[in-house]
Amino acid sequence: MAPIVIEIVGLKDSTCSPFPCDMTRSCGLYDCHPTGMLVPAFEALKKELHQQYGDAVRLTLVLIDTEIPDHLQAIIKEKYPPLPFVVIDGSLVPMGRISLPLMQKEIEKRMGDLRRPS
Repeated sequence: MAPIVIEIVGLKDSTCSPFPCDMTRSCGLYDCHPTGMLVPAFEALKKELHQQYGDAVRLTLVLIDTEIPDHLQAIIKEKYPPLPFVVIDGSLVPMGRISLPLMQKEIEKRMGDLRRPS
């Protein structure tokens, strides 16, 4: 089974969420607190997802400060998503922020779809 490919897209010095980084941790991530920044949040998310799903999920950070890959240019041109945004298996998934619970929900949904017979 091919891994679920997740791309987190944003700017190097951008925040990980429009919400303040506080002790409520509604995003489910702890290792990046209190930075509120995308790169530390990505690293924390990557660590959590690897612990839970291993090689079944491939997570990459795409920083678009200087260059935007063609497949992401098409998404940006068509949808104008707020940064950061999430692309799973080539499709934009509206989350509005980096969030472990939201990511787990999307992964579980896709894993369930992969397990079902056609």
